Amino acid sequence: MAEIRLEGLRKRYGQVEVVRGIDLHVPDGRFTVLVGPSGCGKTTTLRMIAGLVEPTAGRIFIGGRDVTHLEPKDRDVAMVFQNYALYPHLRVFDNIAFGLRARGVDRAEVRRVLEAADLLGLTELLDRRPGQLSGGQQQRVAIGRAIVREPAAFLVDEPLSNLDAKLRSDTRAELKRIQRELGATVVYVTHDQEEAMALADEIVVMREGRIEQRGTPAEVYARPATEFVGTFIGSPSMNVLPGRVEDGAFVWGPLRVEGVAAAPGAEVRLGVRPEDVRPAGSVPLERATAPFTARVEVVERLGPRAVLTLAVGGGNVRAVLGADEAEGLREGEERRFVIDRGAVHLFPAPADGSR
Repeated sequence: MAEIRLEGLRKRYGQVEVVRGIDLHVPDGRFTVLVGPSGCGKTTTLRMIAGLVEPTAGRIFIGGRDVTHLEPKDRDVAMVFQNYALYPHLRVFDNIAFGLRARGVDRAEVRRVLEAADLLGLTELLDRRPGQLSGGQQQRVAIGRAIVREPAAFLVDEPLSNLDAKLRSDTRAELKRIQRELGATVVYVTHDQEEAMALADEIVVMREGRIEQRGTPAEVYARPATEFVGTFIGSPSMNVLPGRVEDGAFVWGPLRVEGVAAAPGAEVRLGVRPEDVRPAGSVPLERATAPFTARVEVVERLGPRAVLTLAVGGGNVRAVLGADEAEGLREGEERRFVIDRGAVHLFPAPADGSR
């Protein structure tokens, strides 16, 4: 496998610049996920790495080799798309082997196909046609076709979008296992932040053609660099409360958070994850805000946890509690809550400012 490096990568269509100077290093063997909303430039970036789109400016290196202007076939990468593009009249074996035969690989193709089939749990399905397979099995065939090429890197574009929720979860786990066993360099594109968190060694959050933040899933979740990252990563989404600084404290309605490092009178926005909105008395006093009263508007009981929508000071705040903590909670009643001060994030106004 090989490292991938992007230097000042840009793409413009007419007057519209969709990728705006991307600098990115993907180390050898790293599973890197580009994640962001539709139109953020993630798929265009992937297609430039693959050679399917010519960059307007910048350079692309794969394994230390400048491939910026090389044809896709000369870049030694394999792509897996959302649409599996299997040949319906060919057996699974022949679909997996197709790329090898097109490249004139000798009889070693049989060994490679059998090894890939074993890795992917497809050995018993090699004589079937794609129409006889489930969506998840078809996706594994498409992955197998990429694996047998033994490329320098895998480029993967929204491969799980066509699968139902359970199959998506199962296939996600398989992808992670396969990447680990192969030691593969992977650049993976998705709009699904949960998928990104589950798969990535490193997440690259994109917005409007730029990298908003990069880091491990834990880093990006715990220390979002901007309000956009804080609200995009995580489900339920981060609460963002618009308020101002008074006497060293953030104030919003009945909520007061002491120890805020911002100028007096400054308008700021406080970010707090739903799991850090806690029942009064459940956070050590040295870390808890003063208790505030909230009316329980909605209780969503989701097995081991419950998601609450709370009415506070003319707005809504979401909280996540364990199922046992939410036992006995009723919609319409008032309860006392606190926020863990050690887990809050301060963002400048307007909303798109960096921390």
